[in-house]
Amino acid sequence: MNMTAVAQIEAEQPVKRSALREWISRRRWLFLFVVLPTICAGIYNGLYASDVFISESRFVVKSPDQKRGQISTLANLIQTTGLSSGQEQANEVLAFVRSRDALSELEKSSRIREKFSSSDIDVFSRFPALFSRDTFEELYKFYGHMVEVGQDTETGTAIIRVKAFTPGDAHAINSRLLELSEQLVNRLNDRAQARGIGEAQRQVELATARAREARLMVARYRNAREVIDPAKQVGGVLDISNKLVAERATLQAQLELIQRMTPRNPAIPALRDRIAAMSAQIASQDSRLVGSDQGIASKIGGYENLLVEQEFATAALNAADAALVQARADAQRQQFYLERVVNPNLPDAPLLPKRLLNTIIVAAAAACLYFIGWMFVVGILEHAPED
Repeated sequence: MNMTAVAQIEAEQPVKRSALREWISRRRWLFLFVVLPTICAGIYNGLYASDVFISESRFVVKSPDQKRGQISTLANLIQTTGLSSGQEQANEVLAFVRSRDALSELEKSSRIREKFSSSDIDVFSRFPALFSRDTFEELYKFYGHMVEVGQDTETGTAIIRVKAFTPGDAHAINSRLLELSEQLVNRLNDRAQARGIGEAQRQVELATARAREARLMVARYRNAREVIDPAKQVGGVLDISNKLVAERATLQAQLELIQRMTPRNPAIPALRDRIAAMSAQIASQDSRLVGSDQGIASKIGGYENLLVEQEFATAALNAADAALVQARADAQRQQFYLERVVNPNLPDAPLLPKRLLNTIIVAAAAACLYFIGWMFVVGILEHAPED
């Protein structure tokens, strides 16, 4: 190679470097807003982002008295339009898993704060996050991102999905949440049973007080009106009166016969006296029944009302006693129970983060923002005055 060729090559190198710098300079905003964020995202996702392991469990809440008979397709369709009692209990359990109470229990028993704030976790993933404080409310927000709950509408199972930075932590938190859920179902059972027995006991006490008051009212009425059983007493008075009427009729017939046969018979005055005495007795018996406020007939109405109240009170007491016995019998068996369909798994590989996908998403978002800004700037320049 002669000296002329060497000189020519040396002259072309500065030109190429100048052209490269010119090309880069023209595209400096592309490098700044697209290439640089993509490189940073790739470095973070590929080298620094902590692995996230997911443990999943499934359960259903059932009742031992749940009918399992076969039903028609139409009946099944109608049943699926609403929530069964077991599904309502499952919803309550899932609401508890989402709650601050569940997080408080996990703090006490599983040290969840330490699991989420370990120094082995990258600074962008650990708790507390950047520009946030180490408070319970911030932990609760972080907990909402790490613990997901839901229901599978096809199978009817409730799902608890726990994300953590080690397989053991994910499994331990999920297992503890299931234990807390079972304890919640048991507490709900105990509360419902105690409420049922308490209400039944209260009804028994009210019915007992009502029956006692009804008996006292009957006793007070008897003492005040000087009567034992007006119905039976009326029957006795009517029997006496009827006998007297029959005897008087017999004597009246004898008197009429004697008066026709022997008008001057000396027995006639005696018969008349006996008939008059019987008539007086009959009038006396009738006055015991009716004719005054002290008559038995005036006492029957109030007494029968008290008897009806006493019968209703006794019937209510018997019904309340039966309800209490039934409530206690129901309390002997568990109304609802949590059945594990899928136990928490111990993950053997991280499912998050999706490193390549996250990098592509950052690149796509940065490119979109860049081209939107570029079009905005071009539009401004086109409409700017030439001077």
